[in-house]
Amino acid sequence: MQQHSSEVVIVGAGIAGIVCALELLAQGRRVLMLDRDQPDKLGGLARESFGGMFAVDTPEQRRAGIRDSVEQALADWQAFAEFEPEALWPQRWARAYVGHCTPEMYWWLRGKGIRYFPVPNWVERGLFTPGNSFPRFHMVWGTGEKLMTTLIAHLQPYLQSGHLVLHFGQRVDGLLLQAGQVIGCHGMAGEQPFEARAEVVVIAAGGINGSMERVRAHWHADWGRAPEVILNGSHRYADGRLHDAAAAVGGQLTHLDKMWNYAAGVHHYASSKPHAGLSLVPPKSALWLNWRGERIGPQPLVSGYDTRDLVTQVCKQERQYSWQLLNHKIALKELAVSGAEHNPSIRQQNWLAFLRDILLGNRWLIDTLVEKCPDVVVARTLPELVDKMNALQGDSAVDLATVRAVVNQYDSQVRRPQQFRNDEQLRRIAHLRSYRGDPILDDKALPLIAIREFIISRKSLGGIQTDLQSRALDAAGLPIPGLFAIGEAAGFGGGGVHGLRALEGTFLGGCVLTARAAAASVDGRKLLNI
Repeated sequence: MQQHSSEVVIVGAGIAGIVCALELLAQGRRVLMLDRDQPDKLGGLARESFGGMFAVDTPEQRRAGIRDSVEQALADWQAFAEFEPEALWPQRWARAYVGHCTPEMYWWLRGKGIRYFPVPNWVERGLFTPGNSFPRFHMVWGTGEKLMTTLIAHLQPYLQSGHLVLHFGQRVDGLLLQAGQVIGCHGMAGEQPFEARAEVVVIAAGGINGSMERVRAHWHADWGRAPEVILNGSHRYADGRLHDAAAAVGGQLTHLDKMWNYAAGVHHYASSKPHAGLSLVPPKSALWLNWRGERIGPQPLVSGYDTRDLVTQVCKQERQYSWQLLNHKIALKELAVSGAEHNPSIRQQNWLAFLRDILLGNRWLIDTLVEKCPDVVVARTLPELVDKMNALQGDSAVDLATVRAVVNQYDSQVRRPQQFRNDEQLRRIAHLRSYRGDPILDDKALPLIAIREFIISRKSLGGIQTDLQSRALDAAGLPIPGLFAIGEAAGFGGGGVHGLRALEGTFLGGCVLTARAAAASVDGRKLLNI
């Protein structure tokens, strides 16, 4: 049995764990971090992310002429969340996030050397339920990779001094309890059992959405039955093991059926885990079709408004996957893949390459998807494309006449003078971009492209219930001595700070705020007040 000891043990070395460690180390604490992955994966899923941060009343917003406020942001959050009346801690965390995200997350990261793209992005505007009233998605210049390499660099002096010890390949299976207080954890390092003892244990091991079994077990009732195919866009070790450990010592798990999944996942062509998927950013001008080639409706599906509703509509279909129908011109202008890996110009902070991609399209990305992704088919004519779609499905369910009618009807609307257009998708395109849209059948824009898309699992919106100091709570609502939960493990705060829907950019931000709140509490302070 290997034995470790420290003042604080942090389980998980993603963004939440690293931020918490930095704050504790700055206080003079000795910290032991245990991570299940390997050294080259330090930083977790945040390192692979796009790096978006939800913040309110920032310099970037003001330069763009946006006069945002905490009051408006909180109203938007509460409308989108649709909190149950009894969800007291999630509501408190929502108020705390909105009120503190700019001084305690945005400016704290700026102080660590993080910079943001000059123009904030406007996502989750809301469809039938109001969402973001203003652009609040602040993209880290350099993506999540820059975010994490910058924070990791701040750890190096503490590693060299010995105040921080970091062990990889450590699977924590349970917590050590003595006289009602958590005094450490235990698990396996390969084939070798270990125990780690400390005054404080911080769970920062992510959510449950890396386990397809748990995703299915907690599938939300609004979505009906779980799809036959669910792709994994979460961390491969986000399997809920530490949720079980917290529950075993009296911790409360709440809102596990609240998830932030996406409707536009495709199979990863370089899979590093079972069922690995890529999350596409669907083109606004593409037609979103069901498994028969019918346009999903009656409201056409358009991204940027309500991600959860997209998942709901796809899950209502007899076969719970969908198709995007577009052409090469639309793909170049609008198709994107979420994450650092597929946005090299931003990841490498190359302005010239970024402007080239904006003006000419990301040809590297489109060529890669066409060549390597098994869910992408390409053809010069519609009959040929439908044949390839059916070949991929393994049947003849996609009907050529249906697809032709859908495309012709849409294209006829696109080609009309603007004042005579009567198509909801075109109205939303105009709202999103003041952009007229592109017809699908255009000889100058070939080849045609069809992309088969599946539901892709991403974030757990529920988790270990915590108070505003990130202390894990028991069934009576009292803190469990010695136990904290932060980041996605805590549902990004309170066991479900987002309620039913997330306003995007609030995941990384939630990790930072919950981590800093935990570290302040260990130091006898309160970071967040409402």
